[in-house]
Amino acid sequence: MRTILAGLALVGLALCSAVASAAVAAEPSPELIASGKALVEAGDCAGCHTADPTKPFAGGKRIDTPFGAIYAPNLTPDRDTGIGAWSDADFTRAVRTGVAPDGSNYYPAFPYPYFTRMTKDDTLAIRAYLGTLAAVTSRNKPPELRWPFGYRGLMRAWNLLFFKPGLFEPDQAKSAAWNRGGYLVTGLSHCGACHTPKNYFGADKTAQALSGNEIGGWFAPRLDGATRSGLQSWSAQDIAEYLQSGRNAKSHAGGPMAEVIVNSTSKMSDADVRAIAVYLKDLPPVRREPKVTPPEDPEMKAGQAVYAKLCIACHEADGSGAPRIYPPLPGNALLQSINPSSTLRIILDGAHTVTTPRAPNTGEMPAYARQLSDEEIAAVTNYIRNSWGNAAPLVTPAQVAKARKQEP
Repeated sequence: MRTILAGLALVGLALCSAVASAAVAAEPSPELIASGKALVEAGDCAGCHTADPTKPFAGGKRIDTPFGAIYAPNLTPDRDTGIGAWSDADFTRAVRTGVAPDGSNYYPAFPYPYFTRMTKDDTLAIRAYLGTLAAVTSRNKPPELRWPFGYRGLMRAWNLLFFKPGLFEPDQAKSAAWNRGGYLVTGLSHCGACHTPKNYFGADKTAQALSGNEIGGWFAPRLDGATRSGLQSWSAQDIAEYLQSGRNAKSHAGGPMAEVIVNSTSKMSDADVRAIAVYLKDLPPVRREPKVTPPEDPEMKAGQAVYAKLCIACHEADGSGAPRIYPPLPGNALLQSINPSSTLRIILDGAHTVTTPRAPNTGEMPAYARQLSDEEIAAVTNYIRNSWGNAAPLVTPAQVAKARKQEP
């Protein structure tokens, strides 16, 4: 009997030891957590999943869509209201296929159509990092969508029509940097979520990928190689500098892109930012830029008068400004976009230069919504969009009036 008991004790000790070893082995390594943190930053997860800065990743942030509002869920490891009770398989399925642990479908405001291109290892690294966050009890808010979009079952049809699951496929004819950039741009960093035009159902127009899109009263400009309004005139270094500092010799970041730079791209590694730049510089124009009819002479003179009174002190008579302090206007790609929304937002509401560790000095442009009429803003917008070699479609006072009504 003693022999049997001793044997059982040894078996018990062995089992306990095995369980303890498994528990230790299950603990993510510091390297995996660090990798997950970098991936979370590259995906700008905090940008959508943080409503209260004192409670990062606890969700609750309102995301407005053409179909109504959605509230980002809690990503902290709280077991009741967050993802603490999820398995690795639950998390991977949610991120890469848009299916929740209970089998319901997420709406594509959560960019799983991009995240599907991520590797399983990267999704698990992200989960490992999120598991180190402080658990916050924060109940997920139901969406506020117009009928019939609140029926999640409709997402099954949407997925059949528009969702193509699958990993990013490297191009063996391209460099490692290009492929890394493609993985980030088309996957984790989901650039097309803002910069690609959408159809009536909110799905990407894939044939026009990264050719610009209006979002939240701003225009996310073209990222392809279009001559006037794309990145043809930017070097890879220009792109990298812009993503890292929020400004370069060509332009300054504003609106939603400023937030992306502060929360995401300014924190990414030099290699990853460079890879994005290499990939974007290789993109050909996917659609033609429109033919532009220059403004009539009276319109240009009216715009020039406003410019001379309010703009010339910073931007100079020739529009050259002071690169990295006051953005130059000649050849400015965003300024020449087919959609003037971002230019109108800046003139109406003013602008604050984004501050990053690489470019901590701030700058400011005053708001002119109260000082200028719709006609004056239209005139000066047309002037700067069509002077110094620039060319862009005309802006009407009605467009300015519509922009005034939109919340900044």
